[in-house]
Amino acid sequence: MTNRKLYLGPLTDNRRWDSVKIRPDDVFVVTPPKCGTTWMQTIVALLLAGDPEVETELSVKMPWVDIRIREMPEIAERLEAMTHRRSMKSHTPMDGLPLDDQAQYFCVFRHPLDAHFSFRKHVRNIPISWFDHWYPEEDAEGVTFRRFLDGGPEGYDADAMPLAHILRHFKAATALADKPNVTLFHYADMSRDLQATFKHVAKLLDIECPPHVLDQLVRAAGFDNMRANAERFAPSGGKGFMKSDTDFFHSGTSGKWVGKLTDAELDAYDAMMNAHLTPKERAWLENGSVG
Repeated sequence: MTNRKLYLGPLTDNRRWDSVKIRPDDVFVVTPPKCGTTWMQTIVALLLAGDPEVETELSVKMPWVDIRIREMPEIAERLEAMTHRRSMKSHTPMDGLPLDDQAQYFCVFRHPLDAHFSFRKHVRNIPISWFDHWYPEEDAEGVTFRRFLDGGPEGYDADAMPLAHILRHFKAATALADKPNVTLFHYADMSRDLQATFKHVAKLLDIECPPHVLDQLVRAAGFDNMRANAERFAPSGGKGFMKSDTDFFHSGTSGKWVGKLTDAELDAYDAMMNAHLTPKERAWLENGSVG
């Protein structure tokens, strides 16, 4: 944990990374929850395989190292035994991860309000009750959004994904964005031009992909195809981890929050965003390159 921040919550523990021996060609997908993690993992898996029919099996082949519900010795042993190029997932900000000058770090972001409303759906679809008091099913008094704004970036709060944790992710990633092996992606840009995203990722991974194969990979990673084949593409798909694999891919759209927040709630959100970000930073975090 030398020179790394500690992120320890009920679900995640970034000290687990101490058990992983980083290789120079490793690929890290680093995101706040519900910002396109599975999507980027799938893009990486398809490009590494060069096969649109590959069984991605993200939870096994590209494990979420931070999560505490899986035994770390087993994960470390499985990673060490891999002879192919490895990719791993993390919901820990970059300042809490082991950094290697040659490994690739793909940091994916999404409009914070879209991520928040997507997480609201997600907690209803997983058999974990830890967040019930943060995300009550009946919430006429707006408790969920208040906690989204009031929660801290570390400790127990961080696993419930408050705005402060998203901002910590963003600040930690942008602080390293000048490094050639740290790249920021945005969900909105991926949605607008998935093929361009594939080409960008392929270039970063030094993968040459024939145009006809690339077209097949792009189609495989399209939202409609991933939702239609949810048991194949959802994390731990087909294993009963989620109540519904299909509901993991709820809509894939942006603007989920429009019309669902009061003027006072939006004003409070604006105040927090403006207090922590420059106008340019906020425009990108909310809307990607068109911001």
